[in-house]
Amino acid sequence: MSRGALPEADGSYRAFFDQATNFAAMLDLEGRILDMNRVSLELGGYARADVIGRPLWECRWWDHSADLVATARAAMLAASGGETVRRVLPYRALDGSERYAEVVVAPVRDEAGGILFLAATGVDVTERRRVTQRLRLLDEIGEATRIALDPKAIMAEATRLLGEHLGVTRVAYADLEPDNDRFTIRHDWRIEGVMSTVGTYSLDLFGSRATSNLRVGRTLLVSDVDRELAAADGADMFNAIGIKAIICCPLVKGGRLVAMMAVHQREPRAWSEDEVALVEAVVERCWAHIERVRSTEALVDADRRKSEFLATLAHELRNPLAPIRNGLELLRMGSAKPELQANVRAMMERQVGHMVHLINDLLDIARVSSGKVVLKREPLDVQAVVASAVETSMPLIEAGGHTLEVDLPQEPLSVEGDAVRLSQVLGNLLANAAKYTPQGGRIAVSARREGMEAVIAVSDTGIGIAAESLPEVFEMFTQVSRSIDRARGGLGIGLALVRHLVQLHGGSVGAASAGINAGSTFTVRLPLGGDRTEKPPAAHAPAMAAPARPLRVLVADDNVDAADTLSALLRLDGHLVQVAHDGAEAVHMAASFRPEIAFLDIGMPQLDGYGAARAIRTLPGLQGLRLVALTGWGAQEDRRRSREAGFDAHLLKPAVPDEVRVQLVHGAFSAVE
Repeated sequence: MSRGALPEADGSYRAFFDQATNFAAMLDLEGRILDMNRVSLELGGYARADVIGRPLWECRWWDHSADLVATARAAMLAASGGETVRRVLPYRALDGSERYAEVVVAPVRDEAGGILFLAATGVDVTERRRVTQRLRLLDEIGEATRIALDPKAIMAEATRLLGEHLGVTRVAYADLEPDNDRFTIRHDWRIEGVMSTVGTYSLDLFGSRATSNLRVGRTLLVSDVDRELAAADGADMFNAIGIKAIICCPLVKGGRLVAMMAVHQREPRAWSEDEVALVEAVVERCWAHIERVRSTEALVDADRRKSEFLATLAHELRNPLAPIRNGLELLRMGSAKPELQANVRAMMERQVGHMVHLINDLLDIARVSSGKVVLKREPLDVQAVVASAVETSMPLIEAGGHTLEVDLPQEPLSVEGDAVRLSQVLGNLLANAAKYTPQGGRIAVSARREGMEAVIAVSDTGIGIAAESLPEVFEMFTQVSRSIDRARGGLGIGLALVRHLVQLHGGSVGAASAGINAGSTFTVRLPLGGDRTEKPPAAHAPAMAAPARPLRVLVADDNVDAADTLSALLRLDGHLVQVAHDGAEAVHMAASFRPEIAFLDIGMPQLDGYGAARAIRTLPGLQGLRLVALTGWGAQEDRRRSREAGFDAHLLKPAVPDEVRVQLVHGAFSAVE
């Protein structure tokens, strides 16, 4: 048989050749077609007679580029020389789409080893190649973003790699704003000469239909803007930025639209399913990486805030201690000067009050954050709550020389709430206004009805809040950067406590400011409710007269100074006092001393206050004894435990003298009964 001759084909050979599912052709040593199977012919829309004798690379399914022709010629030449050649080559399907085939060209030899013809076989690898390229791209994006230290770097790498892979005009990544009605493109990759789209936009630009689809996670796919979109459905927006085709993939988390990735093309383009799936996968991965980075940033920021908070706490606790220490020295040196003593005592009371307020805020925020605050709900008149808060805050307002304006409606505004806690909320806001308003400023508090809500606003002419700081003012461990923060003092927990307490009431609180030195307004919204109104209790319990006769009083506290100072105050009022410094000693002393009232610390050695109270209640002859817990623990759970242990009252340290006198009066009545 001569070189290049085709062997005689019998029926079996022809059936096998034509029924093969892979591409197959027989070529002479110059690459001309000697025969071709049915799959290959149908792929190009040919009859066998149309291709016999034609070079393989001249048939219509091949891309007739110079590079492809050179690759095909080199492969034929190598096969004619006895090599087996394997290449992945692009080809065109009848519908015009580009596909890929893995082609093997091998020499077929006779018995003497001479080459008879070349056998070309091929298999379509388009899907395999797309999957491989997609995985490679996703791996590249994952590797590039894994080491990124900020969200912008993640967006930059992801959009660049995707844009170059798809060969598009622009790729943009956007986050949804908190209002969920606007989105911000923080970064876009684009080819040279194309405008940037970085900025904040309204979702309404997409049109109502597209926006509703994006909100539920449906990808917006447009192949030709002018053909497929009306002006109000996004055509105007896309034409304004020179775009004719778009893929916009939304990312929905927890039922909420949180981010989008948009791919833009300045000419019409028929997007493939694979391209859409690729963009969807990229936006999902980008979000995962960005959330990782943001979580790390949040942890670092929280750690920084806590460190600053602890440093400020130490500073705030030292501030009152310095004048108190100086005051003690002044009292020692000026014991014969009544006027000096009076001034020093007033100063020390103010400083102790400051420390108590500071510690109470700390305890309150801890209780609220851990869910241990239980509201005592009752129908309340908002006007009375405002009056109580104003009364409590007036000393601070007057100290700053501020003018206070109160604007309350004539008709009652009734809410269901805890009078003490709501008064605390407004008191904190008024104290904040007084603290951050320069001397001689103006503070206003108002209340009004809006729909089914009571709206209470506290505004001032103070130093204001920068726009970028407004979202953070209610965060724990945050003290918004203000020029006089440190001079004015404060831990930055007052507003966090305000927000928590308002939320417990089913309401909300917001902050507004026109900027630095432009004042601030804090607005509390509470749901209306309740058919009757009651005024909240007075901010301070009225002072009570001392008992008419001296009482036998037991004081038990392992803090020797605390026990001795309380016992000294009681003795000055004429009472007979004994002191114990642990729980076991208190029980033993109660059995012999037979007190009419006992003040017991909770955290004592040997036997704690709870155990001591239970033991004392079993002693004979002490049925009328009044037991008072005197402790630094004041959560609802602590108060419940003290009641169960047999205590009649629960006072928080440091108890003011009036609170102690109230208990003495009750103790005198109990002893009589």
